[in-house]
Amino acid sequence: QVQLVESGGGLVQPGGSLRLSCAASRSILSFSTMGWYRQAPGKERGRIATVTNEGWTNFSATVRGRFTISRDYAKNTMDLIMSRLKPEDTAIYTCNARTIRGGTIVEEYWGQGTQVTVSS
Repeated sequence: QVQLVESGGGLVQPGGSLRLSCAASRSILSFSTMGWYRQAPGKERGRIATVTNEGWTNFSATVRGRFTISRDYAKNTMDLIMSRLKPEDTAIYTCNARTIRGGTIVEEYWGQGTQVTVSS
């Protein structure tokens, strides 16, 4: 069973920066895609950032230009680097990893989530 463990959440002021990390219990290159989801109070969880095994990235319109992804293959970590944070970025952020074969998700893993609060 693969484990994904997030870290780095916390309280930050508007306009500030924060770096979340997702550590995987096996090589991150073994996954077809990894990504970050978030769920704000009273809202559904949604995907905000994705990186493919080949390194292609995609970001939701709400975070594009402010968030980026970094990977460390030696440490098997995927980081979400967040800047120019807004109060509406407040949410629980969760790491996701998938293996896809022939267009079908054959395995999928989730982290436990980490709280990010943007407030003055």
